[in-house]
Amino acid sequence: MGQEIESQNPPPLLTAYQMGKFELSHRIVLAPLTRFRSFGTIPQPHAILYYSQRASKGGLLIAEATGVSDTAQGYPNTPGIWTKEQVEAWKPIVAAVHEKGGIFFCQIWHVGRVSNCAFQPNGQAPISSTDKRIKISNEVDISTFSTPRRLKIEEIPLVVNDFRVAARNAIEAGFDGVEIHGAHGYLLDQFMKDQVNDRTDEYGGSLENRCRFALEVVEAVADEIGADRVGIRLSPFADYSDSRDSNPEALGVYMASALNKYRISYCHMVEPRMITVGERMEVPHNLLPMRKAFNGTFIVVGGYNREEGNRAISSGYADLVAYGRMFLANPDLPRRFELNAPFNKYNRNTFYIPDPVIGYTDYPFLDAVSYTAKS
Repeated sequence: MGQEIESQNPPPLLTAYQMGKFELSHRIVLAPLTRFRSFGTIPQPHAILYYSQRASKGGLLIAEATGVSDTAQGYPNTPGIWTKEQVEAWKPIVAAVHEKGGIFFCQIWHVGRVSNCAFQPNGQAPISSTDKRIKISNEVDISTFSTPRRLKIEEIPLVVNDFRVAARNAIEAGFDGVEIHGAHGYLLDQFMKDQVNDRTDEYGGSLENRCRFALEVVEAVADEIGADRVGIRLSPFADYSDSRDSNPEALGVYMASALNKYRISYCHMVEPRMITVGERMEVPHNLLPMRKAFNGTFIVVGGYNREEGNRAISSGYADLVAYGRMFLANPDLPRRFELNAPFNKYNRNTFYIPDPVIGYTDYPFLDAVSYTAKS
C-alpha cells in the first residue's frame, strides 16, 4: 500500500501520494483515452501537445490504449508499440510529459475479438478466447465485428510474449511504466469473463483457469520491466462488447487478491456503475471488496466529479481517482479542482475524429487570475 504524505489541508484530491517509487503531488490521474489520431499505428507529433497540456509536476498520466502486435488492432488510427518506428515516435511525446514533471504510463492492449478481418494481418480472423462473435454492442454496429478464431493453447505463450516485448518497448520509449489493459471486453477480459470464455482446457471453466492468461501476462511484464512499473486495469462489472460475467464481484476480488503475488504498483478498476460505455447507472455494488483485497495502490475510475473524488480519497475508498472525459475537456483539471473553478464542457462528437487539433488540443485553459480558491 502506498504511503500518504502529509500536507496543509488541501482538498483530498490535491494531497501528495507515494505510489511505490513515484512521488505524486496529487491524486488526479489522466485515464487512458482512445482518440483515433495515430495514423498508420504511429503516434503523431500532435500528441506531444495533447499530453503535455495535461501533464503537471508529480501528476500521473496513462496514455491511450496501445497495441502490442499487428493482431492487436481493432479501431482506426490507434497507436502501437511493437515496432521500432512506433517506439521512436513515442519518445518525444514521453519527453514532453517528463519535461513538465509528469509521470507517464503506457496502457498496452490487445483487442481480441473486438476487431474485424480488415484490421488483421493478411485479412485473417481476430483471435480470442472463443470463436463466438460479438452479438451485442452499445458502442458500434455489431456487423463491424468478424467471427473470431479461438486461440490454440500453444499460441497463448506467444501472445503473452507480445505483451512482454511491448512493455520493454514502452520503457525504451521512456515511459515510467505500463498499464495492462484487462478491461472493457478486450482480449484479457474475454478470457476472464464466463459469458465469453467457453473453453474446456486449462484456460477455461473455473475462475482460476479463466484468470490464468491475464495473470501470466502480469507475471511476464513484471519480470521484464519490474513490478514497480506495472499496473493493470480491470472492469469485472462491465458489459462492454458483449463481455460480462455471472459473478463479477467474485471475479474482481479473485483478481485483486491474485495480483498481490506479483507486487505490481497499482490496480485500476472501473466502477460497477459504468456497465456500458459513457452511461452511469445506479447499482447496488461498489469496489470496496476489491480495494480491501489488493495490497498496492488502488485507482478508481468511472463518472467521478470533484466532490465524489475527494470523498473517495478522504474515506479511504481509493488512493487515486482517474478522470477521462473531464480531463479531456479540461487540460488543467488539477488546477481547476484546486480553485473549484468552472469546467469546459466536452464535445462527444469530436472524441474520435482524426483532426489533430479540434476536440484534441483546442480546449481552453483556465484564466487563473480571474479566480480565487473557493474551497
